[in-house]
Amino acid sequence: MFFPAAASVSYGLATAVTWGAADFAGGLAAKKANVFKVVLVAHASSLVIVAAVALLSRESLPPLASHLWGGLSGIAGAIGVLCLYQALATGKMGTIAPVTGLLTAALPVMVGGVTQGRPRLLQMAGFGLALLAIILISKPEQLQGRPKGLGLAILAGLAFGFFVVFLKQAGVSSVFWPLVMSRAASTLLMLILFSALPMAKTSQPVPIPFGLMVLTGGLDSLGNLLLVLATRSGRLDVAAVLSSLYPAATVVLAFIFLKERVTRIQNLGIVTALIAVPMIAS
Repeated sequence: MFFPAAASVSYGLATAVTWGAADFAGGLAAKKANVFKVVLVAHASSLVIVAAVALLSRESLPPLASHLWGGLSGIAGAIGVLCLYQALATGKMGTIAPVTGLLTAALPVMVGGVTQGRPRLLQMAGFGLALLAIILISKPEQLQGRPKGLGLAILAGLAFGFFVVFLKQAGVSSVFWPLVMSRAASTLLMLILFSALPMAKTSQPVPIPFGLMVLTGGLDSLGNLLLVLATRSGRLDVAAVLSSLYPAATVVLAFIFLKERVTRIQNLGIVTALIAVPMIAS
C-alpha cells in the first residue's frame, strides 16, 4: 500500500519540475516569436514524441471513451497554454505562473473530493498550505495596480484545471495513447487558429527560436506523462496539488537566467510548499 502512494507523490513532484521548466522555456520563446507559432510548434513536436513512444511501447489501443477524454484534455490544454504563454510574454514570470498554478489545483481538488472521497485531515491541511504557498509565491512586489497578464493567467489556470481532470479520465485504461489523442487535438486546434486568425500570422524581426519551442514541447510531453502516472498511482487531488507547485520551478529558473528578483514573501512561499509536500504525502 505504501508504494503506490509514494509513486504518486514522486510523479506529482516530477510533473511540477518538468512543467515549470516547460513554462519557462515557452515563456522565453513567446517573448521572441508569435505565441500562436510557439504553441503550434511545441505541440506538433510533442505529438511526434508521444506518438513515437506509444508505437514503441506497443500499448494496445484504449476504448473510444479514452480517446474522447484525451481529445477534450488536448483542447483545454491548448487554450491554457496559449493564454499562459501570452501572459508570460507580457507580464512577469514570477507573478503569472503562480496565479495559474493556484487555479490549476482548485478544480481537480473539488472533483477528487467528490469522486474519491474526502482526503485525510493531515492531507487537507497540506492542501491548504500548498495553496497558500502558491499565493505567497505569486504575491507581486507592488500591491497597487493590476499585474500585466493577470486575466490571461486566470483563464489559463481554469483551462489547466479541466485539462488535469479530463486527462485523469483518459488515462484510466492506458497511458500513452490518450496523450497522443490529447496532443493531436491540441495541434489541430492550433493549426485552425493559426490559419484563421490574422494576429496569429504576425512576425517579429528576430530569429525564430525553434530550439526553445521544441524543448518546450518535449518537456511538456514528459510532464503530461508524469501526470498520467501520478493520477493512476493515487488520488486525483494529491496529483493535482503537487503538480500545481510547478510555479516554484519557473520562479527559480527566472531568478537564475533572467535575474528576476525573488522577494522574501516568495521565499516564504517556497518554504511553505516544502512543508506541505510531506503532509500531502502522509
